Amino acid sequence: MQTSSTPDDRTPVIIGVGEASERIDAADYAALSPADLAAAAARAALADTGAPGLLQDAIDVVAAIRQFEVSGPGFNAPFGCSNNFPRSVAQRIGAHPARAVWEKVGGQGPQHLVNEFAHAIAAGEAGMVLLVGSEAISTVRHLTGLGQTRDWSETVEGDVEDRGLGLEGLLTAELARHGARTPIHLYALFENARRARVGLDRAAYARTMGALFAPFTEVAATNPHAMAPERLSASEIAEITPRNRMVADPFPRRVIARDQANQGAAVLLTSLGRARALGIPEDRYIYLHGGSDVAERTPIQRQDLSRSPATVLACQAALATAGVELADISVFDLYSCFPIAVFNVLDGLGLAPDDPRPLTVTGGLPFFGGAGNNYSMHAIAGMVRALRRAPDQTGLLGANGGFLSKYSVGIYSARPRPWQGFSSAALQQEIDSWPAPALTDAGEGTVETYTIDHGGAAPVATLVVRTADGHRFVAMSDPADPALATRMMGEEPLGAHVRAAVNAQGRTILSDFTPTGQGAA
Repeated sequence: MQTSSTPDDRTPVIIGVGEASERIDAADYAALSPADLAAAAARAALADTGAPGLLQDAIDVVAAIRQFEVSGPGFNAPFGCSNNFPRSVAQRIGAHPARAVWEKVGGQGPQHLVNEFAHAIAAGEAGMVLLVGSEAISTVRHLTGLGQTRDWSETVEGDVEDRGLGLEGLLTAELARHGARTPIHLYALFENARRARVGLDRAAYARTMGALFAPFTEVAATNPHAMAPERLSASEIAEITPRNRMVADPFPRRVIARDQANQGAAVLLTSLGRARALGIPEDRYIYLHGGSDVAERTPIQRQDLSRSPATVLACQAALATAGVELADISVFDLYSCFPIAVFNVLDGLGLAPDDPRPLTVTGGLPFFGGAGNNYSMHAIAGMVRALRRAPDQTGLLGANGGFLSKYSVGIYSARPRPWQGFSSAALQQEIDSWPAPALTDAGEGTVETYTIDHGGAAPVATLVVRTADGHRFVAMSDPADPALATRMMGEEPLGAHVRAAVNAQGRTILSDFTPTGQGAA
């Protein structure tokens, strides 16, 4: 007899997860294409179900994550790509889905798709859904460096729901024209804003980043799919060395997502009734107890660049839907493209960086690998395996996209629970109503945050400045004259008084820099 505590047949469940990977130094390295890696992961997910028969014919939806090389305007796929990636994967595994979906850009995509298609399954709009994605960035760079090429282009027939890039609103011209265009630069601005908030000098803050990520390397070292399975101490992560060069202040190489990865991952969802009818053992089932999906304001519109409050609200909303407290969570996977992405959640939820509960099930993006937009598909796979081993536990997975721009959360458990649908519409409406700081073009004021890019021939600084009347402007050091940026490398930029004026090219260029003297470099 059905009770309020017994899930009904339409309750969505994850029944299988799979991963595939290869390293260029491995004896069995085969230089697999993204579609081949994704198909290998999909086959692993099908096998992981423990089903007594083949499940390919039961798949009616394949939803795929975009590779980085097709995630920007003017695609640049050096070896070519599929015109219909979801169906390229489906063909390889012998599936014939009625619906194929190509998701928008962003690391939130895998968890967002779980949330979306869990609702579709519960509503009877989908029967069995394969979520899949992959990257072969390391292979492309490796073969290109050897002067070799491959032909990975494919033309596959069949409809595809291409959702486009979804880049609107992620970044505005104020930051882009002053050198902050890439994730490294934007996250460096967020990280230094947090350094200002917590009141640490450069050296002390570097130690906190190293201490945060050292336990991640312990997990990566035991993960067979990790791209950098090496245990590192906090000091080895923080210390600047020839192998760990400064990329953009405050980030050395070892705290940045490792995009040189060849990895694929897949997740298979269906309904509880369908899973039972197919004979899938119930010890494979993992339930989505709660979730949420939100979008943060564009960076320049955020009052506090050291925080993403929308991310924290998303976590709290997912916990509330699941009917659990933070203390009930036994394992986390917090998206870790840079330290600030983890610190932001910890700060907002009141968790200590040395909380004894695991903060990653994979080893994190700098060490496991930052498989483009698809990292969190691997995290979901790792979470599923962790909860199968400990079926009384509950896990929280946070997936981040853009520049702390989009966040999707899932609360997972092996414990059966009636399906609780959820909507983030009211929460998103609240986020969209938050006031933004007033902007100006130039003037003088106090450095709110900054970064110094070390990737070119000479250092270039990007600064966000607050004027005395509370306005904000973005400025940069003169790319043709590195004197000020070099000086900032040896003095404390945070809190410094600066002047800047707009040049003929429309850029606001730093003309004067006066540190307060309260910080040490």
